Amino acid sequence: MSYSSWTPPELLKVSSDFWLSSALHAGVKLDIFTPLSESPHAAPDLAHKLELSERGLTMLLDALVSLRLLEKDESNYRASSFSAEFLSSNSSKYLGHIIRHHHHLMGSWFQLDEAVRSGEPVRNRISHEGEEIERESFLMGMFNLAMLTAPTIVNQIDLSGHSHLLDLGGGPGTYAIQFCWKNPALRATIVDLPSTQKLAEKNITNFDLHDRVNFVAGDFHDGTLSGSYDVAWLSHVLHAEGEQGCANMLKKTVNALEPGGLLLIQDFILDDNRSQPLFPALFSLNMLVGTPQGKSYSEGEIKDMLNAAGCEQVERLPIDLPNGAGIIKGYKA
Repeated sequence: MSYSSWTPPELLKVSSDFWLSSALHAGVKLDIFTPLSESPHAAPDLAHKLELSERGLTMLLDALVSLRLLEKDESNYRASSFSAEFLSSNSSKYLGHIIRHHHHLMGSWFQLDEAVRSGEPVRNRISHEGEEIERESFLMGMFNLAMLTAPTIVNQIDLSGHSHLLDLGGGPGTYAIQFCWKNPALRATIVDLPSTQKLAEKNITNFDLHDRVNFVAGDFHDGTLSGSYDVAWLSHVLHAEGEQGCANMLKKTVNALEPGGLLLIQDFILDDNRSQPLFPALFSLNMLVGTPQGKSYSEGEIKDMLNAAGCEQVERLPIDLPNGAGIIKGYKA
């Protein structure tokens, strides 16, 4: 849908699209796709296996068939090739964690009107204060998404002349790992909250990079960033902060860089009129319901922040990324 010429049916479809996401979320939460990717099941057999109501499961299975995420042959259901690849928990391309994260966000989105009325968040920040299952879904979801885009990004950013990368707010360590995987002479330091350390170190070990990638538990709000770096990578961290928080983060990052060091910012970036693209505009509302001051920033705003932090030669890289994401770079003056 282009949203350029609304009709009543299009309007009502948007209003009821949460039905679609709710069916998908239920399928993932109940782990329906995993057994159906292994072999076909009749509804009674699958209900018994998963300890679910046969009536309720049959209705959900038929809805997922209608969504073309499952296939039905008489009374047997099986996963489609797509859902077997991305929705089976046994698949290396599993996206269930980010879908669970989206599910955890729904309650706050249903209170969007209250957040607009008050200008205050209606949920705790999942990355900081959420329940453990919510934090795990968030962190693993970020890992899932980054694994889809990181190979494209690292192949288009030449870090061959750099030696030490700061991955600030690097969470599960996906980008630090991918940049080091691509650049054998590079080492990296991930700085993030202690709650992310266990997952990051597990991923570092899985990629056999424990001798080149390390994790430092910390928060940019507290003190200075230790170490000296010739490149810094800040991926999807600006949007969680207000303008002053972003300014503090960028200033501390620039101070940790060597003269001429490269600073790379990835985020969902609005056009300078702040109303396009659609996803960053909606994501700004996600920051409204979940953070005290966070929002999506425009390209011009991010460039101004980098200049104010002491960067020069600031420009957006010509890398095409999904959901209105983009990368802006600058060099420490």
